[in-house]
Amino acid sequence: MRKQPNITVGIMDREREVSGCLNGVFLGDGFGPFSGPFTARAAGGIVELTDSAGMNAARLPLIRLEAETGSTFTLSSVTVGNRFHWERKEDQTFAGDLVLRPHGDGTLTAVNEIPLEDYLACVIASEMNDAAPPEFLKAHAILSRSWLLASLDRKQSSGKTAAVRAGDPPGTFIRWYDREDHDLFDVCADDHCQRYQGIDRLSSQNPRRAVRDTEGLCLTFGGEICDARYSKACGGLTEDFGTAWEDRDVPYLKSVPDARTPYRPIRTEEEAAGWFLSRPDAYCNTNDENLLRRILPLTDRETTDFFRWTVEYAAGELEEILREKSGLDFGALREVIPLRRGPSGRISKLKIAGSRKSVIVGKELEIRRWLSRSHLLSSAFTVRKKEEAGGFVFHGAGWGHGVGLCQIGAAVMADRGFPAAFILKHYFRGAGIQKIY
Repeated sequence: MRKQPNITVGIMDREREVSGCLNGVFLGDGFGPFSGPFTARAAGGIVELTDSAGMNAARLPLIRLEAETGSTFTLSSVTVGNRFHWERKEDQTFAGDLVLRPHGDGTLTAVNEIPLEDYLACVIASEMNDAAPPEFLKAHAILSRSWLLASLDRKQSSGKTAAVRAGDPPGTFIRWYDREDHDLFDVCADDHCQRYQGIDRLSSQNPRRAVRDTEGLCLTFGGEICDARYSKACGGLTEDFGTAWEDRDVPYLKSVPDARTPYRPIRTEEEAAGWFLSRPDAYCNTNDENLLRRILPLTDRETTDFFRWTVEYAAGELEEILREKSGLDFGALREVIPLRRGPSGRISKLKIAGSRKSVIVGKELEIRRWLSRSHLLSSAFTVRKKEEAGGFVFHGAGWGHGVGLCQIGAAVMADRGFPAAFILKHYFRGAGIQKIY
């Protein structure tokens, strides 16, 4: 690869209407210059673009608005944290071009086309606070660049990634989430891929400096760019790739301790219970409020108990959540039984047994979705049934799937003086760092 590619990012998908403002001059295909407030709607496979006065500016099968130098665009009511507990809507501003694409169902998608390195600066400022330690921002720039380029390569070579495992017996629901629904753009702008929340997150030059200092650098293994995954907090042990996604071994995405101390992988329910009820020494085991303010974006600071956490459900509450999230009526819930765990204790296969129905569900994200009105923080938990009062108590560890780099742990390492290359090689064992362009 001789130079960075342009990439397409889906900012808003399948919306009935997209509105915002063109901040500066944009040129359309056969129309323009165009600037100021706009509204776009789709009808019959055509995108209709109107200005602030409601006058029709364009009516085309696809509208591409190319930004003149220095121009940006703002989109209104962009969803952040889709289906997670921090979900909200906000206005976001982006550099680059805006592409509006219709669907046959009368909805449309807003796509941002932008050079990869400019995209990365916004990613690391959206994933974490841009006041985080510089070596952490450098590590994240290399990490995010690697994930994106590996993802683009997978898409070109194999198309969609299978997300449902075939061959399981009836009453088994095994599902994972990768990139199966991104046909009209390379990546989405939310946690499903990488957070990309626009230029407003760039309150300092630190993210741009981190991207510039690492330009073209990627994690590699066996001559290929690493599919470098990451999550917010591992809980003391990172997880194997196969616990969260398809059943295959990825040598550089294996469980490692988030600490200098070597911890054994969790193998039994007794070991899981002891691990989740303890607070072992780990990089992501931090209560340093000043450091967390520096490294976490505002929305993530709302989640205070991420290393160890407890969720309690009153009698009947979990049955109601399961009906809502799974579409299944279990009746009176009798047992929630872990059947398979990864080395960090995260559950990849769970049995849910009720008076009317018993099923097996996996993998880790599907488990988290079924057992919470938004998401459990992770699938690393034990379950205790409250026999007298009814209901259930979950004791858990970590935040996210736990595979690859632990963001809070890596930020703590950087704060303690570890350089970016050391941090990356700690989490991605056997991987190297190579300049791709």
